[in-house]
Amino acid sequence: MPRQTSHLITPKGAAPAQKAAGPRDPVASGERDAATNRAAGHNYFLLEKFEAGVALRGTEVKSIREGKANLKDSYGLIKDGEAFLLNMHIGPYSHGNIANHDETRTRKLLLHSGEVRKLLSKTQIKGHTLIPTRLYFRNGRVKCELALAKGKQDWDKRETERRREADREARAAIKASKRRNGR
Repeated sequence: MPRQTSHLITPKGAAPAQKAAGPRDPVASGERDAATNRAAGHNYFLLEKFEAGVALRGTEVKSIREGKANLKDSYGLIKDGEAFLLNMHIGPYSHGNIANHDETRTRKLLLHSGEVRKLLSKTQIKGHTLIPTRLYFRNGRVKCELALAKGKQDWDKRETERRREADREARAAIKASKRRNGR
């Protein structure tokens, strides 16, 4: 008689039983943005977008997973052939200790040298700047979407709002006519 073992034996050809994992955090899994800069679209014309990695400390990554990042007043800067992100606020990590990070420190952006040269030439044009539009996770790494932006004047902002309102009214009229016609 064979000796009984303490582990389960699965028949040949059968797949091993998978452990049921709980639902992952939508921010950590990359399904939802960790932070967005909604004011960027209102205050700037977003001309071109780039993806950059961000050099962070461990407690900063954990705080971003908790949703404590804010891009509102932040901007990008290119200096000495390197790209930096200034004024991005990442709140302190809730379980951190005295070695917690500084909340608004300057963080280095990880870009290829060709991309840095391209951004440098485009930001030297008068009125153009780098604005972070969103912060998100991709394959467990924090990424920042940078937009090459040109500042809007007040009349540009009013025109954009008028256009948005007209589109909203047109969609509502189409929806109402479909409802009246029984579709």
